[in-house]
Amino acid sequence: MEGEIGTIYRISGPVVVAKGLGAKMYDLVKVGNEELMGEVIQISGDKTTIQVYENTTGIKPGEPVKTTGQPLSAYLGPGLLQSIYDGIQRPLDVLKQKSGDFIARGITASGLDEKKQWDFKATAKKGDTVTGGDVLGTVQETLNTIHKILVPPATTGKIKEINSGKFTITDNIGMLEDGTSLKLAHRWPVRKPRPYKEKLRPTIPLVTGQRLLDTLFPLAKGGTACIPGPFGSGKTVIQHQLAKWSDAQIVIYIGCGERGNEMTEVLKEFPHLQDVKTGRPLMERTVLIANTSNMPVAAREASIYTGITIAEYYRDQGYDVSLMADSTSRWAEAMREISSRLEEMPGEEGYPAYLASRLAEFYERAGRIKCLGKEERLGSVTPIGAVSPPGGDFSEPVTQNTLKVTKVFWALDAKLAHRRHFPAINWLTSYSLYIDSLKQWYIDNVAKDWPEVRKETMYLLQREEELQEIVQLVGSDALPEKERLILETTRLIRQGFLQQNAFHPIDSFCSAQKQFKMLKTILDFYHMANDAVKENVPVETIVNIESLASLVKAGFIEEKEFDKKIKEIQDQMKKEFGKITAKGVKA
Repeated sequence: MEGEIGTIYRISGPVVVAKGLGAKMYDLVKVGNEELMGEVIQISGDKTTIQVYENTTGIKPGEPVKTTGQPLSAYLGPGLLQSIYDGIQRPLDVLKQKSGDFIARGITASGLDEKKQWDFKATAKKGDTVTGGDVLGTVQETLNTIHKILVPPATTGKIKEINSGKFTITDNIGMLEDGTSLKLAHRWPVRKPRPYKEKLRPTIPLVTGQRLLDTLFPLAKGGTACIPGPFGSGKTVIQHQLAKWSDAQIVIYIGCGERGNEMTEVLKEFPHLQDVKTGRPLMERTVLIANTSNMPVAAREASIYTGITIAEYYRDQGYDVSLMADSTSRWAEAMREISSRLEEMPGEEGYPAYLASRLAEFYERAGRIKCLGKEERLGSVTPIGAVSPPGGDFSEPVTQNTLKVTKVFWALDAKLAHRRHFPAINWLTSYSLYIDSLKQWYIDNVAKDWPEVRKETMYLLQREEELQEIVQLVGSDALPEKERLILETTRLIRQGFLQQNAFHPIDSFCSAQKQFKMLKTILDFYHMANDAVKENVPVETIVNIESLASLVKAGFIEEKEFDKKIKEIQDQMKKEFGKITAKGVKA
């Protein structure tokens, strides 16, 4: 019950045991004289175990513990976008004003600005019967984002009154006949998935503008992906690229247990990134959750749930949301530390036995859905989790358990990163299980022969790997001409297609149509070269044609000029092959 008080019995780091506290599982509690925020995670007889989201140094047995009677909840309403929160949705700018550069213990702050007035335009009318998920009206949250004010999921009734005008999130905008107040914001428990009408099949890709991802290993909207990779292989840059270029309308970025300097870089860079679709700052459609490695581990564990609850809230408004979790390894390490302090039986490498089920619970909240409410709306949440395996060892428990529940695996490779090949995603160990379900979209929206082009590209890249083993033993000169041609073609694919410059104004983004035409032109070269080899033309002659240099740089051609330029490259290539084969004029 709310306000019930117990006393501290035992303290072990962030884990506190209280006696005489009549709390429920996952209730939010205030611990000690400083009222540190914590959450009930275990109840045994009259003893209640609490994980505390703040540093417990200095608190002692006998101090009071008070329950709020409510679970840890996210405050959902206008003002979430452009915010930077800690793991339990305290705005960092407000905390800085209250306590300076370091967060003081016991400090609290509302997740939303309770003083700011929003211009609410009611669309529901007096006398309407509403249920959870129905739209009451709209607020212009940022210049390009309309925030739909929803009836909270468990609420239903007939509207007694509703008003348009300027309101804060604590003001009543209306009332139901049973006396329930309607407000611009509501709270939702972070560990409880928000309900929906129906989950849809993943048939639409999340177009990222990254050639390697979109063409070879596509991710569906509402799908799940993981990016495992060692230190320095480019996880953060890839997540920046996905946030900046993917066709998701809302971006949630969770820095979960990352190094302070890396998180600082993200916090400094994101506000300056420009949204290419609108020309406005990318932050206008972004929520950042910052939980650095020196912050209390319990708050790190909560940050993932806070982030995905905010993502589900925007999904319920009919938006496509991408969620970047960087990195889930740090989240798992927080669980391991708390589990050891609870003296639970350790699983593999000391992680708790429930590691796999917690990862599954998180990724299961992904999906493309029909939203609750009378108005037809479709929304999606696409979680992309970075994993930081120690030493780049993909056989460790977090990577392996993540692979069991995610359907796209983008494996970062330190060797590729050292060779300055970026994105450093290994095309032989990566995979996507959405290929078949997305095939029809690519056929309808890109090209009818997209599946064949992708399949042939993957075959050539796999064949290259087999040939490289022979080359290392006997050298490439010992190979037949046809197989040497495969090596030259795959070099062209790697340099001209798979490599992409994240910092180049043009090459940073590549549309699906441009990707297909680039790859198709490379394969056209391969087919023409194959015919030339049959005419006894040496591979050395083939790789010296002038059009190849232009083809390698095709990614740097602007989209509006691309069709014209690629046609010129194709025509030049045909002429050059005409000259060097027996059918044309001999060189």
